Amino acid sequence: MKIKNRTIDIKNRPFIVAELSGNHSGSLSKALRLIKLAKKSGADAVKIQTYTPEDITLNVNRKDFVINNKYGPWNKKKLFDLYKKAHTPIEWHKKIFQYAKKLKIICFTSVFNEKRIAFLEKLGCPAYKIASFENNHYPLIKSVLKTNKPVIVSTGMMNLKEISELVIFLKKYRTKNLAILKCTSSYPSKIEEANISTIPYLRKKFKNIEVGLSDHTLGIAAPCAAVSHGATIIEKHLVLNKKNRTVDSSFSITPDELKNLISVTNEIHSSLGKLNYKQSQNETKNKKLKRSIYVIKDIKKGEIISNKNIGIIRPGFGLETKHYFKIIGKISRKNLSKGTPFSLEYLKK
Repeated sequence: MKIKNRTIDIKNRPFIVAELSGNHSGSLSKALRLIKLAKKSGADAVKIQTYTPEDITLNVNRKDFVINNKYGPWNKKKLFDLYKKAHTPIEWHKKIFQYAKKLKIICFTSVFNEKRIAFLEKLGCPAYKIASFENNHYPLIKSVLKTNKPVIVSTGMMNLKEISELVIFLKKYRTKNLAILKCTSSYPSKIEEANISTIPYLRKKFKNIEVGLSDHTLGIAAPCAAVSHGATIIEKHLVLNKKNRTVDSSFSITPDELKNLISVTNEIHSSLGKLNYKQSQNETKNKKLKRSIYVIKDIKKGEIISNKNIGIIRPGFGLETKHYFKIIGKISRKNLSKGTPFSLEYLKK
């Protein structure tokens, strides 16, 4: 997968996306500051969300349109009111894209309505994200695929059958520049519900499609685990600070935490390497510090070799230890002094 000049695959360090969502608190200056901090922290991209409340739902008071989740941060709120508070105004978009371009950080967006795509194309949006709550909106997905831009889809609230159907649909219109993100759509989500082990399975099952993690757990443990399991994209919500209470702050990380996430995941990626049992140059040198068979007590010619006069000790210049049992009971053909590295040549034939 490639977004602008950034190649995203298992060979490259993970592509880290800082999600702004509603963490701008309705302030354009805060949105721009978040972009600056994301860049400073080392993120590859920032992502915004493109919608108005009317793009997503109806402004009605019926119970179907009121959130009923006592464990979530938005319990009892109207869907319309939530989206009104969290949305990034359309009139901000041009300034946001221009500012990101100035800072040389990739900026793309989650899109929620087909009618916004033409507007985003004019802004030069380099990629599109389909959020978990939109991953069953096939007309929207089809419209996004037709842009020929890279497409990332979160798979929250999907079972394997539904994910398979989604991937089939994606590949019907596109054979490259596609990614799916493992996602647990609860806010915040419990670390034990991250199920990071799903990621290598998805990579194996769905060929030629990148797999990453859209994370809503607290902290950075899940993203780090995801990279160790082959995730090539990590998306994490970014907030200015812990005191900045926003609709998403309860499951967002600060710029310092983002910087730490990037540092650790890059190290994890570097440590993965490839399947290799060959010793490194330093290991080869150190191999001589392993154990081998040495004379540990002076041995006279004709004396029987036993555990009293030979031992397995460091360093490794003596006889390999695999020969130990077959030389016990043999007879020495010469005098050997303590500290002599043992050799099969010293035995009577």
